[in-house]
Amino acid sequence: MEITKSSRHQKIIGEFGERLICNWLSRSGFEVTIVDHTGIDIVAYHPLSRQRLGITVKSRTRITGKEDESVNIFSYQDGKDDRRKLIDACQAFACEPWIAIYVEATDYAEVYLTSLENYDQKYRGKKGKAIDDWKMKANYRKRYEEDRPWSSFRPSDYDLDTDSCGFTLILAPSSALIRVPFELVAETTINAKKTLASSTSE
Repeated sequence: MEITKSSRHQKIIGEFGERLICNWLSRSGFEVTIVDHTGIDIVAYHPLSRQRLGITVKSRTRITGKEDESVNIFSYQDGKDDRRKLIDACQAFACEPWIAIYVEATDYAEVYLTSLENYDQKYRGKKGKAIDDWKMKANYRKRYEEDRPWSSFRPSDYDLDTDSCGFTLILAPSSALIRVPFELVAETTINAKKTLASSTSE
């Protein structure tokens, strides 16, 4: 089915992406909240590891032919410094700065969650650009896949009753990058959309 975006779609997909990330973290033992604060969208805290994440979330819907377009993360245009906003917000909340990317297209959706440190070391590229982005071409998606600190994370491995489920793997060193398979995104999408519909109708 071809995608036709509504006039409010960017706001809707933005809120949906935030709730999708919150749902995943919550299912993995994190206490999470969406925050209305410049620089970050989510604060997540894991009581056992005491890891506290300040996450900026970027969500995009790509129509046919645009699937490979990069996702802008930080802008430095017209006096902006989105990177500094993330860092300042994380310092204020005593968080580690993290980045979450949600991209959906006609027949797939992908979620990426990584620390700012890991992004800077492996994917940012040259400094001094007007935009820092998250590239979505096939060669970069392959690199993201290889960057995972494990090799056997598949939908069949997912079990909410075990310590090895889903995002508990985030408790690996903060250089880890997490890519969520589409099958798991699709499962979470149903619950997140119901949550969003319920919250907007109240």
